[in-house]
Amino acid sequence: MQPPRRPATFRLDDPELILQEAEPDTADLLIEPLPQNGEIAATSAVATATAPRRRPLATLFWTSLSGLVSLGFGLAVTALVEDLFARSQWLGWIGVGLVVLFVLALVLIIGRELLALRRLGRIDGLRARAEAAVLKDDRALALGVVDELVALYSTVPATARGRSSLQQHRGEVIDGADLVHLAERELMTGLDAEARRIVSNASKRVAAITAVAPRAVIDIAVVAATSAALIRGIAGVYGGRPGTIGFFRLIRHVLAHLAVTGGMAAGESVIDQLVGHGIAAKLSARLGEGVINGILTARIGLAAIAVCRPLPFSAREAPTLRDVAGGLFEGKKPG
Repeated sequence: MQPPRRPATFRLDDPELILQEAEPDTADLLIEPLPQNGEIAATSAVATATAPRRRPLATLFWTSLSGLVSLGFGLAVTALVEDLFARSQWLGWIGVGLVVLFVLALVLIIGRELLALRRLGRIDGLRARAEAAVLKDDRALALGVVDELVALYSTVPATARGRSSLQQHRGEVIDGADLVHLAERELMTGLDAEARRIVSNASKRVAAITAVAPRAVIDIAVVAATSAALIRGIAGVYGGRPGTIGFFRLIRHVLAHLAVTGGMAAGESVIDQLVGHGIAAKLSARLGEGVINGILTARIGLAAIAVCRPLPFSAREAPTLRDVAGGLFEGKKPG
């Protein structure tokens, strides 16, 4: 038998309030709320992706190849240092010093990459636990999410007021889902606004540059470079700060999210954006290409927000293409 639901506060005029008739206790039912009308509504189906299959032959191949390359490089460096000692004693010691510096720098780079990967994994795990806490209404799980979220942003000055308010009111919230919603409203509001501003500025910049670029290869280079900087910037806003390896991993996640959500046509098609604003017939060919490139950049930014954000969009509505790219058509900055 399903345990009774804990008390919760709500407003009768809340548009998200759903009144449901009681069902007979014949089976345990799990009711999952529908995703919001945003383009990047975080669903459990996307978060709980199927685990990739293990390929032992590929793993054995790459492991043995990397081992051979490492051994070859080590033997080459050893032979070089021996040759330097054979030529001159001081040349040999210079070679040893350079090898020591190389090894030290390599260790530091590997350590930095591992820390960056750990941060990205921490954010992914935090988002998954937050989704589970909202779905199951688990207060204990939600408290763990809140504590980890506060620790994640403990050094971010922009979240100081939100962290203080969250710590002050966390004991007053009974339901786990409400606690996650409170954390989202207190900590994510300012970060979401900053992420939207970055996406909006990037889409406008790409649209302006590619509209006057003489060749398509320049368009591709501008979109690629801006998108890479955009993904890294959004990850930094939400506390990811990816390294080189983590950045490529983040790009893979963004592209996977774009594939799941239908790419550029998710939610609002490009044709709807152009014709809906009544300017399709007024645009020149180059200006139209610039607008399309700006929309593509905005789509990539929206996917990056969904991937880098440590909490799912539950209490707040997910941003849409019109929110971040509306300035391409209306001549005003999206809010």
